This record gives sequence, structure tokens and C-alpha cells, in this order.
Amino acid sequence: MSIARAAYSVTEVARLLGIGRSLAYHQVRAGVIPARQIGDRWVISKVKFHKWLDEEIA
Repeated sequence: MSIARAAYSVTEVARLLGIGRSLAYHQVRAGVIPARQIGDRWVISKVKFHKWLDEEIA
């Protein structure tokens, strides 16, 4: 049984947006890209990311 992942890493979000990893981390830390910090790792909810992206483009 496989479990679908509910979140992206910052690196994955950077690739999806076509931006560098450093810029993606900057945007996450600044609160521009919706993310949560779990320990020392940032995770971005797939649902919240795509909702945010749709709102930013509209």
C-alpha cells in the first residue's frame, strides 16, 4: 500500500515555480509561500500551495 505525500519540500516548490532554491527558502521564511516548519525542515502543503498559486495568478 502506498501513501500519497501531502506536502512538498522547498526544493520541489522551487522546481515547480522555476525559481532557485535560495529564493524559494527566502520566500518561505518571509511567509510569501505558505509553509510550516517541522523541526529544522520546511514543508509546504500541496493543497495550500496550489490554492496560494491559483490566487496569486488570478
